[in-house]
Amino acid sequence: MPSAVESPRRARAARPGTVPWIAMYHSVGDCSDDPYRVTVTPDRLERQLRWLRARGLRGVSVAELLAARARGEGRDLVGLTFDDGYADFLTGALPVLTRWECTATLFVLPGRFGGDNAWDPLGPRKPLLTADAVREAARAGVEIGSHGLTHVDLTRADDTVLGAETAGSRTLLRELTGTPVGGFCYPYGTVDRRAVDAVRAAGYAYACAIDPGPLTGPHALPRVHIGQNDAALRLSLKYRLHRLRRRPAAEPR
Repeated sequence: MPSAVESPRRARAARPGTVPWIAMYHSVGDCSDDPYRVTVTPDRLERQLRWLRARGLRGVSVAELLAARARGEGRDLVGLTFDDGYADFLTGALPVLTRWECTATLFVLPGRFGGDNAWDPLGPRKPLLTADAVREAARAGVEIGSHGLTHVDLTRADDTVLGAETAGSRTLLRELTGTPVGGFCYPYGTVDRRAVDAVRAAGYAYACAIDPGPLTGPHALPRVHIGQNDAALRLSLKYRLHRLRRRPAAEPR
């Protein structure tokens, strides 16, 4: 994906097969107590989406992004992902996405619906979406993907846990939404060959990581963390840096 300072015409002319630019968000709400820097305010998200649109770019779900690229199109699209399934997605993120005619992928934890982010020892406790709320997001056009069952590091999971977190969570989400579940997101961004193989075997079409290095491919897509401090200059730099790391998005062997 070209730099955001390039024109939309040049963006559409980018060579196919390179790793797409995918933004990684989490919570959208009050960020006054945010030790892990996983929260942006709705106002900041609004400015970030405005920044994209001003450059001829539009945020979409990962499924939509990959489908467009498979057709040789979508050079003016970027992926928007929201991890963990925080309850504030419906109130903080979705209205902003709708205003800017953007879609997104929401990676949720079916084993923690209605719970909170107990995996973050420093807190604060943030409520997670209920099953009904996930259905509401899906009805609004949001792609629902799996973030595993309970948010565990897959590289440390035994075979039973690995199967439940990958194949098991996909089954639960398919039953919940009534639609196929094509996307997976590795908790903590940690990934190894065994985890990739399990995700592929579970039937996912793609999976998102953070910086998977040599494992980069459809089942280990890199993403760029976007936070509260990412205003125009930082966003431009992140786009420029992505050009240095891009490589063909071929399936790892």
